[in-house]
Amino acid sequence: MIAGLETPDAGRIIFDGSDITNLSPEKRGFGMVFQNYALFPHLNVFENVAFGLRARRRPKNEIEEKVKEALSLVQLPGYEKRRVDELSGGQQQRVAIARAIAIEPQLLLFDEPLSNLDVALREETRGELRSIVKRLNLTAVYVTHDQEEAFALCDRISVMNAGRILQTGAPRELYERPANVAVARFLGRNNLIEAMRVSKLHDTRGEFKTLRGGHTLVAQASADKLAPINKPCTLAIRPEHLILVEDGALSQNSFAATLREIIFAGSTTTIRLDANGLTLEALVLQTNGLLVGDSCIVQLPPEHITVLA
Repeated sequence: MIAGLETPDAGRIIFDGSDITNLSPEKRGFGMVFQNYALFPHLNVFENVAFGLRARRRPKNEIEEKVKEALSLVQLPGYEKRRVDELSGGQQQRVAIARAIAIEPQLLLFDEPLSNLDVALREETRGELRSIVKRLNLTAVYVTHDQEEAFALCDRISVMNAGRILQTGAPRELYERPANVAVARFLGRNNLIEAMRVSKLHDTRGEFKTLRGGHTLVAQASADKLAPINKPCTLAIRPEHLILVEDGALSQNSFAATLREIIFAGSTTTIRLDANGLTLEALVLQTNGLLVGDSCIVQLPPEHITVLA
């Protein structure tokens, strides 16, 4: 819809203060990079990159200069005469990016451009992509289902579900303070704990009783963001914020748990815990000698608990 290839059923699309809802795609001046590259197989690399410039009837010398610059930016200098079918998937995607930036677009649109690349090439290309966008001072809208990709590339993220935007904000804001359960589930692993608020209405430190395990937890939030009294809600806390200690006295937001599973993943280890029926995940750098079946104390710092309706 932003590109003009689809017409919205309702509402308007405003770009830089102008209503472009009914403006044809070629008059919008936007560049687009598709998931399947959408290169012309009968044209060589030069002609693919030059396509948008020729459509705009730019002078021959300007076309040559812009194509050379664009290919240099995507690290494909000297590839002008190559056939598209001679290129790897990663190289084809770079040609598609070069074609999009050659026209010097007001807005650059990316439709999951890295999803067809292998993991190593995807990580390399996304780093180059962010560098290009920053260097050219472009505004880009990037669609992806990969949250790691979104965090690595974007200054602002909108999480969409069923055609609606659930939350928009900086990556860290969305990660640490999701607005609802759907965002918390989508953005990274989260311990989602069903609970009931039992503290007084105007308390800024909400006290909650977990529905599984019957544990008492305190969460810090403004009064308007705490859940209603005696109504079910969800508490969210990231696995990396859980603290495990082998033994010690119980304190606020701490309780006994049993290790059910230890999953080693190189630099980090995931520990799955059972706290009287409440299942939790902790992400740690070292297990400190803890083994499956061991008991420990798990602590949930109040400042890292988010209250979700």
